[in-house]
Amino acid sequence: MSSGLPLIVTRPEPGNSATIARAMTLGFDAHAMPLFAARALPWTAPAPQDFDAMLLTSAQTVRLAGPQLARLAVLPVFAVGGATADAAQEVGLTVVRTGKANAQSLLDAMTSENIARILWLCGRDRSDFDPRGAALEPLTCYAVDPVAPSPDWQKFIAAPAVLLAHSARAAQRIADLVGPQRAHLALVAISPAVAAGAGKGWGELAAAAAPTDASMLALAYALCHKGEK
Repeated sequence: MSSGLPLIVTRPEPGNSATIARAMTLGFDAHAMPLFAARALPWTAPAPQDFDAMLLTSAQTVRLAGPQLARLAVLPVFAVGGATADAAQEVGLTVVRTGKANAQSLLDAMTSENIARILWLCGRDRSDFDPRGAALEPLTCYAVDPVAPSPDWQKFIAAPAVLLAHSARAAQRIADLVGPQRAHLALVAISPAVAAGAGKGWGELAAAAAPTDASMLALAYALCHKGEK
């Protein structure tokens, strides 16, 4: 039987369902409340010979890129996170390295190997990275747009609960929707940078040691059961 504080998962689908499924197997009282929805955007694949490698920072890229992605299958792929790498391999891309930390660390590794021309297939709203002298070309193929919170949102945030923020945009939107009265809530962020964007005033604010669901859920479990004996 589930126990502890409610866990609120705010990421867009299909990631939301995946996180909920993992949480339920661990005994969480987990609730899917996506605050964003992803959608494909039109794009045209460039000539693959103009690049040395492709950078993928989200599994959403692979899911929403569509048939154009097949034109780039000859490029070696550097993927951030296991979920992104798995999605890329499932559609026939060749993943040569999976970054365990973040995109900047993976970019640093790429440039240290003299990979000079990098195609970054990405979302419309993205972070800025230092390409360390390489030619990094972002190409947008999807967007993630805000959606109205669940009708149960206000009920759940009015009482103690633990929320997950899988991105900087999610942390900011959660903070905006919750408002300043948040001392009864805990927020688990996917990274220290995401946690920093969530603002102050939380009852608990924790950053995952690694940008994975497993790391986030381990923190969330401790917070959901804090004070229990």
